[in-house]
Amino acid sequence: MISRVYLSHCEKDEELALEISKSLWRVGLECFAAMYIPSYGLTHANKVTYGIRNSECLVVLLSQDGQHSIIVGEEIGLAVGIGLLIIPLLEKSAILPFLLENSKPISFTKGRFGDAIGILIRTVRELSKLEWLKIKCPECCEEMTQYLTLQEEVDSALESGFCLQTICTYYQTTISLDPRIFAPLQ
Repeated sequence: MISRVYLSHCEKDEELALEISKSLWRVGLECFAAMYIPSYGLTHANKVTYGIRNSECLVVLLSQDGQHSIIVGEEIGLAVGIGLLIIPLLEKSAILPFLLENSKPISFTKGRFGDAIGILIRTVRELSKLEWLKIKCPECCEEMTQYLTLQEEVDSALESGFCLQTICTYYQTTISLDPRIFAPLQ
């Protein structure tokens, strides 16, 4: 059962990592990244070790920049060493590190990154029991928790090109959601 994910990425991929983190938060997953763990007296190595050891899965973002990051390579090495499940997101033109050669990466391009996040959520969903969806209403900024849409309904929305629909519990207005990443559409 996956409830906590460690997100490995290089500094140049901060924006993409934040997008992943927000999407995982929406479906009820706690997302660690060493850069975000408050560190009063902890070294970067302590934060990485703590974050990886206290997660059930490592999601590694391997972009053109990330594939060359020494820190990302060390985080992969630690995760492999402790036998942690690793789900790589690999940019189309990047190369998978040798420690992950037997992995089946989720391929992405920066223009279609939401598709890769959607596959990531579906992958984690197949391994876990994700039940809750956290949504922030774009109208009133009310944060709501609702049952997560069934995967069959998500698949149907994706196939037909439609959005998912929910209702703001405060304003009672309809909110359209991107079926890949469950983010409200403006």
